[in-house]
Amino acid sequence: MRRFNIWLMLLFIIGSELLGFLGSFATAPNIPTWFKGLVKPPLSPPNWIFAPVWTILFALMGISAYLVFQKRLKNKQVNQAMMWFLAQFSLNILWSFLFFGLRNPLAGLLGIVVLWSTITITMLHFKKISKPACYLLIPYLFWVSFAAYLNASIYLLNH
Repeated sequence: MRRFNIWLMLLFIIGSELLGFLGSFATAPNIPTWFKGLVKPPLSPPNWIFAPVWTILFALMGISAYLVFQKRLKNKQVNQAMMWFLAQFSLNILWSFLFFGLRNPLAGLLGIVVLWSTITITMLHFKKISKPACYLLIPYLFWVSFAAYLNASIYLLNH
């Protein structure tokens, strides 16, 4: 096992946070306008909860990716696992632009289904390399599942 490198792990966390922040360019301007006017489903959390939850989830994603990346010299599966990680991360960012940027809950719903699938595939790949890395993504998968409920409900209530 490679030696723990706090600086590299922090780089992964900060990188995840910064990449995750990209979605806010589509999200933030639409919260007080378009999103405010939508009919929301039961169990809709207050808007302020999303930023701290995503901050925690992006940090967990960064730690998870670091745990897999650090095994790159001993495990040939790391490259493929990291490609799936980058794919799901890209889809995560894309969702904000589909749902909020385009103001299109149906496009967001289709995107979140693909996102959920790629998170699951990423977790399966990560589990082969580092079980803790896989387990760190469980809250993320749960949150995206909840977001899928919110997205589907908003589509149905406002269609």
